Amino acid sequence: MNIIGIGYLGFESTKMEEWRAYGPEVMGFQITGSPENDPDSIYFKLDDRRHRIAIHPGEIDRIAYIGWEARNRVDFIAACERFKEYNVEITFGDAELCEKRGVKELIRFRDPAGYQHELFYAQKWTPRSFVAGRPHGGFICDDRGVGHIVLITPEFGPELERFLLEIMEFNWYGWGAGKGKTGFFRSKLNTQTSHDIAFGFAPGRMGVQHVGLFVNAVRDVGETFDIVKQQELPLMMTLGQHTQDPHMSFYHFNPSGFAFETIAELEPWHGDPFELNPEKMSTWGHEIVGPILGPSVKTPEELL
Repeated sequence: MNIIGIGYLGFESTKMEEWRAYGPEVMGFQITGSPENDPDSIYFKLDDRRHRIAIHPGEIDRIAYIGWEARNRVDFIAACERFKEYNVEITFGDAELCEKRGVKELIRFRDPAGYQHELFYAQKWTPRSFVAGRPHGGFICDDRGVGHIVLITPEFGPELERFLLEIMEFNWYGWGAGKGKTGFFRSKLNTQTSHDIAFGFAPGRMGVQHVGLFVNAVRDVGETFDIVKQQELPLMMTLGQHTQDPHMSFYHFNPSGFAFETIAELEPWHGDPFELNPEKMSTWGHEIVGPILGPSVKTPEELL
């Protein structure tokens, strides 16, 4: 499937007013106008797309959907046919749902772990429309997507790998340097980052572990880190540099209880001519000072 990356993410939250302040003041997101058919949700811009992150009112804090971007209409149609060929149940979004997402067309489907996904093409955009919620150098989305997401799954069997590698035609990146079982994958057309999505195995648990967002400069990482400390927001990991990726980042928990990793690329990603097996996660920093699984990770019964 010719998928660019994650075009948008949707979450349900019980903390709407906290998000309304946190998004622009801490992260530098721009609050944009909500669609007429979804006035109670909060839509955040990270670039010139109509939105990249949506927060919907909910009874619990959880991931609502992951929106994957097909390159164009032809690739969208081909992906729909591929899902049908592999007997994956898909539903087509009606005009109201497409208007909420700001896209031409979309389909919805679930992965074997139970997470809701969408595939779309042609999201609305307006050139030079992004205005950061606070002084900020901006986010790197453009032709690579909003960033990456790490999800927890109570089962990590061959069905999940087959779905990602064979049906969606993602590329395999590796297991990472963590102590547990976490598989990293990236979309077929992604040549700029190591992974778009990862699944971490945790028996009896499910939810978002973290979302990685790329910013334009180290200064944006540092200023966000200072604001997080000033507001005494809980940290997961301190500033550091990963071994597998030439990136500097830190992790802190947002109002919904999962972490945002704020990332600056110190140099372009080196690609993966062979599978790496790092002996430690980071070359420096990234001291673990909070829980690795935040309160957004719950039992499958609670989330589904």
